[in-house]
Amino acid sequence: MQALASVPAGECGPSDLQRIVKTILAVAQEVRRMDLQCLHITHKSGGDPTTALDRIINEIIRDTLPCKGEGWLSEETSDTLERLRCRRVWIVDPIDGTREFIEGIPEWAVSIGLVIDHEAVAGGVFNPCTGEFFLGSVGEGVSAIRIEGSQGAHSANHPSCLLVSRREFRENKWASYIASGLRVRPVGSIAYRLARVAAGLDFATCTFEPRSEWDVAAGVALMYANSGRVETGSGQRVQFNQITPLLQSFFAFAQDCPSHIHRVLGRHNLA
Repeated sequence: MQALASVPAGECGPSDLQRIVKTILAVAQEVRRMDLQCLHITHKSGGDPTTALDRIINEIIRDTLPCKGEGWLSEETSDTLERLRCRRVWIVDPIDGTREFIEGIPEWAVSIGLVIDHEAVAGGVFNPCTGEFFLGSVGEGVSAIRIEGSQGAHSANHPSCLLVSRREFRENKWASYIASGLRVRPVGSIAYRLARVAAGLDFATCTFEPRSEWDVAAGVALMYANSGRVETGSGQRVQFNQITPLLQSFFAFAQDCPSHIHRVLGRHNLA
């Protein structure tokens, strides 16, 4: 496992986590207030769905979180590349798992990641349906917090396993791995999957598909905060705040992930 690059003292600390908490609580309050059954759905140029809630959450986070001199990258904001001049950048996905949100599947999440010098160092991932809020930073570890009053039921307990994309699961991309004996469970949001693995609730998550930085920045920070392992499918270290904010297929293993999962998900399998 590669060690996280050194971050200078004072660059990331409790105040950053407090800012994430404040922002997530504001988001939770707004989600509770809204009628999620009556949101207008539109589609972006690439065909991906979006809703008014995506944009509302984006504005709450942008109004609450960044300070002067900090960069910003979000799925719901046009990218101006001004962020490339900043050492500290907030990378945000207001709703990761919009398709699940639209379909009423309680596997979507709000994802907030802090990147310093291209390294993910702090993050918060909030599932409004279950009330689960995963918070952590390098040097501080990961906490799983329950935010009361969230819509929907709490998540069900499952045996620890490999979490995969619902789309990839439907396309039978994991059939051979299941046949080899892996216990696989499809879960919508990759930010939520990473957060669960980082918190020790599941062993690993992988993806065959490229992902935008905003999908995974917070989850990768949580993985590092709890000594997890994250690499691209080709073995490259995950770096953020790139000119083109897109990552290729990658895998993430919890610190206590069983060795047989490592063996079956050898790096060459996802390259």
